[in-house]
Amino acid sequence: MAVAILDDCRKAGVKIAAAESLTGGLLADAFVRIPGASDVFLGSAVTYDIAAKASILGVDADLLEREGAVHPEVARQMAQSTAKLYNQPKYDGRVIGLSTTGVAGPGPDGDKPAGLVYIGVAIPPSLKAGQARAHAFELRLSGSRERIRHLTVLNVLANVRRLTWLN
Repeated sequence: MAVAILDDCRKAGVKIAAAESLTGGLLADAFVRIPGASDVFLGSAVTYDIAAKASILGVDADLLEREGAVHPEVARQMAQSTAKLYNQPKYDGRVIGLSTTGVAGPGPDGDKPAGLVYIGVAIPPSLKAGQARAHAFELRLSGSRERIRHLTVLNVLANVRRLTWLN
């Protein structure tokens, strides 16, 4: 899926950036392992620490204090913020923002069970009839910590394909 996404983005002049928490760079790796990814993939901010989500990405600090990092609005804001963070004038806002946040396990994080994950996808206006949209999706995954992290990446890629012209 990552190969197809990169190829389609390259053809359309669209870039991709990510903000990762529980995946800790795995989402970026799905792209950068592909030769020529630098034509499309701009980078990934691994904001594992909750305070980094606010200070680096600009996620609402009150939201983080109230809900914690494992929340759909956090995923949505992470995706929107990373698209803005990596945008440059020459990209003209044509950056897809991706995000991951959740509990990889092995145990729960407070009242959030292992396997509860939120992913975010921010679509630039150029791909959706002039309207920017940021989506958050809840995943309920099971298995080992590594399995949850890998399934999260696969779900992000599948949702990019589903939400854009890339299918």
